Amino acid sequence: MHGFANPRRFLKLARTLTPILLIVGLVASIGAVAWGLTMVPPDRLMGETVRIIFIHVPTAWLGMAGWATIAGASLAFIVWRHPLAALAARAAAIPGLVFTALCLVTGSIWGRPTWGTWWVWDGRLTSMLILLFLYLAYIALSQAVEREGASPRIPAIFGLVGAINIPIINRSVVWWNSLHQPPSITTGGSAIDGVFLWPMMVALLGFTCLFAATMLMNMRALLAEAQAEARLRRRAMEAEAA
Repeated sequence: MHGFANPRRFLKLARTLTPILLIVGLVASIGAVAWGLTMVPPDRLMGETVRIIFIHVPTAWLGMAGWATIAGASLAFIVWRHPLAALAARAAAIPGLVFTALCLVTGSIWGRPTWGTWWVWDGRLTSMLILLFLYLAYIALSQAVEREGASPRIPAIFGLVGAINIPIINRSVVWWNSLHQPPSITTGGSAIDGVFLWPMMVALLGFTCLFAATMLMNMRALLAEAQAEARLRRRAMEAEAA
């Protein structure tokens, strides 16, 4: 595992995996959405609005998974002090933000015909909105730390503290009275009919591959930027020494 923390080995692995993840992600995502929109029958209770779950549910999972990635990479950076861990945390922020925003938008679209309103201050919705703001704050903090040359431990600590919101999101429909439906997939099984479950899981696979591909591309870009800055500093020091 530590071998992949070597920048050269990481870049070699990333160059191999990125196109594969992109192809699988695009094919699975487009196929699952088309499957859900054209081949799945309307739900007995929700009617045609059920089709939004093929985007809404996977984006919700990946919004939370994105922050879990930030927290895990931040912990790895704090423990092992490896720069690639800090870059991994930063690289997960943008796709995590995008999926969280998509979750909120699709949830609002679903809520309008179902609840009669675009938004309610429900526990699940509010905690997901907080997650969106956490992403924005993390991105802004990371950029400020880089710009000012401050310690990367600051966003790493923020990433760990923000992880408190993940179990709150997950358990919000259990802890509080909620308009949002309870968990449909638990360790005890799934309450979703297979005709809806399978395209949703394919969509989750596709979106996950797209998330991973985007994260790898972001890491490569951030690593290239860091290496370029290191070369500039080294040349400046050599020029001063001469």
